[in-house]
Amino acid sequence: MASRAQDWLDQAWRDLEHARADLTGGYHEWACFSAQQAAEKALKALYQHLEGEAWGHSVKRLLEELPEEAGVSPELVDCGRILDRFYIPTRYPNGFDYGKPADYYTATDSKQAIGCAEKILRFCTDRLSR
Repeated sequence: MASRAQDWLDQAWRDLEHARADLTGGYHEWACFSAQQAAEKALKALYQHLEGEAWGHSVKRLLEELPEEAGVSPELVDCGRILDRFYIPTRYPNGFDYGKPADYYTATDSKQAIGCAEKILRFCTDRLSR
């Protein structure tokens, strides 16, 4: 079967653009979630490129389980930790005692999530070009 790594990476970049549009539109819960999805998809592209298997949705874990020669920095792992917080509660009201996800996320959160996702996408893009 042919590798779909480039398809996954292309979609990751589109998800990042979606996150930026949501930031502009004030949909911060969706900007954060889309940023998390962008990073997850980019990492899954890299795993495919390396002919490995990637399971789950934890960006932090996906980064930590890459081969040592991939050169994952502690900064990227920290970004994974940040992005993992946006996987579920950004979408479901029961992630909080009251209110909806939109009540809990701000432009600051969106910018942080987008910044982290962009670092991970650039890392993956670089590794895929090798």
